[in-house]
Amino acid sequence: PELCLRLESGPSAAVHSPLAVQNGFLQMLVHSYTAELVMSFLTNLGPFLEDELIPEVIPMEIEVVDAKITLKDDSPRVYPTSPGPVPITLAIDHVIVKRRDDGVFYLTAPQGEGPLKLEKPVLGLQEQRAPAECVLAAPTGGIRGLQLKEVPELQRELQTMKIALAEANMDKARLLQEIRKYDPLFQL
Repeated sequence: PELCLRLESGPSAAVHSPLAVQNGFLQMLVHSYTAELVMSFLTNLGPFLEDELIPEVIPMEIEVVDAKITLKDDSPRVYPTSPGPVPITLAIDHVIVKRRDDGVFYLTAPQGEGPLKLEKPVLGLQEQRAPAECVLAAPTGGIRGLQLKEVPELQRELQTMKIALAEANMDKARLLQEIRKYDPLFQL
């Protein structure tokens, strides 16, 4: 396996994020990594990750290319005659994990790769053409239509609202996860 690690701090780290100037910016590349982990290892990581102090947020970017992780269940068998669980293999072709100033980890695919090349939704909306004069809000002649220049503005506003809604849903899920850490039976 190949591992490249770079930690940058100070004024030159401002290129990555405003918080990186103070806390630093960690950039890591993991290439051709193969590992076998037992499930008890993953389940016992919890106490080490929990802390009563809130750690400093260090913005980072971790790029994983061509990795394979096999998870094996090492728990005691319920039935002695059972052949046991089948190991699970997680193959990662190319993924980027980013941690931004808000402390949230974002899992993304590299731009321009993969079977689906997605464009930004805003671009798709702006490419749609409206009639040259106006778009009528209703078929009656008494109601004023939307001017051509208002349509892209409304589309941008709609896209902004969609992004804000997605962020609010992520915050809600994160808060519910935090609550369930202390009360696993909590239901909304």
